[in-house]
Amino acid sequence: MPDKNVLVLGGGVAGLSAALELARLGIGVDLVEKTSFLGGHAIQFSCKATDKCVKCGACVAEEKLEDVVRHSNIKLLPGSHVKKVTKKADRFSVTLQKTPEYITPQKCTGCGVCFEKCPSEGAIIRGFSKSNVPFYAVCEGKCLFVKDKSCNLCQEICPENAITLDKKSCSYSCETDAIIVATGFKAFSPESKPYGYDIFDNVITNLEMERMLRQQSIASRPSDGKEAKKVAFIQCVGSRDAKLKHLWCSKVCCGSALRMARLIKMRQPETDIAFFYIDVQTFGRDFQNFYENVQNDVRMIRAIPGDIFKTGDDRLRVNFFDNTAQDSIEECFDIVVLSIGLGPGEDTEELAELLNLEIAGSGFISASEDGIFTAGTAQRPMSIAETVADAGKAAWDTFKYLGIPQ
Repeated sequence: MPDKNVLVLGGGVAGLSAALELARLGIGVDLVEKTSFLGGHAIQFSCKATDKCVKCGACVAEEKLEDVVRHSNIKLLPGSHVKKVTKKADRFSVTLQKTPEYITPQKCTGCGVCFEKCPSEGAIIRGFSKSNVPFYAVCEGKCLFVKDKSCNLCQEICPENAITLDKKSCSYSCETDAIIVATGFKAFSPESKPYGYDIFDNVITNLEMERMLRQQSIASRPSDGKEAKKVAFIQCVGSRDAKLKHLWCSKVCCGSALRMARLIKMRQPETDIAFFYIDVQTFGRDFQNFYENVQNDVRMIRAIPGDIFKTGDDRLRVNFFDNTAQDSIEECFDIVVLSIGLGPGEDTEELAELLNLEIAGSGFISASEDGIFTAGTAQRPMSIAETVADAGKAAWDTFKYLGIPQ
């Protein structure tokens, strides 16, 4: 058993990367993730390679997760969150609250019978990674058994007897020598914008488009499943917005949206794609070359649309001002994709109070306490590559803090 232990909070790219680096250095790691599945947002992303790799980073989360699941120095604690932290001398005593483990990981084979047969939509949720164990989880808010015990069909039909619906939540206590906060970001919710999100089926977010391309390869209209012939991407939804006091650039949205646009164009050559933007933020060593090439496939429109309306034939009418023509334009699309910004995690304030961390005016974590380190997008928007590098630095800083002879 390792002599030193580190608690890593967050099972996304940053948490996985930090945990893996420490485990390889001989440190024991308790990896805490509040949701049922590890991998964070990035595990849902589609590979955007066309004729060659475009360095989108989508494969990184899967690779890290596979290594983490196999490493003997890492203990996985999904469905858990911090309730109490006490510092004693140079160690931390931490109490975690763990949600019921309705599906036993050691028994679940991922057959999907529970997912297919459950009468309550969304009560059984499916992980995005082949490395997730279990492969499915129970959503308490939609499970009929949790609500009023009126249904236990999934438990009855599970061929492995892996489901037990009357389990209770429990507390878990641990002692740790250091803590890494890698709790990630919260995606902006665009309901308040005049684009009809959550009103019109065919207005979706970039994260939803990522999942669509990962699961079904093509861009299709959620309303009827038909292949999209015209797609619009709208940038900076919830970023660089003075009214929201979200003045920061989310950094990853332009590159991600353009890579998705190029991928859609490769798979669906007849699809017309428009890209609405304020200005394109080109981060990364090879992005400039990619950006120059993608303009051959995507119409670049330097304007941010106003209202979006649904037409009688179930399309989306987008209004915008064309600066070149100096005129207002209306154009119809099959799908509108909103590139939503990256904001502070929803539990950041609560966690900062528990750990005595400083919060910047933006709402991200700005400074840490002795023995507590931060990694990844808990601090600010970052790309996947930046997140991995930052998590590596946090792990190394933690290792040095532990004072282990090298």
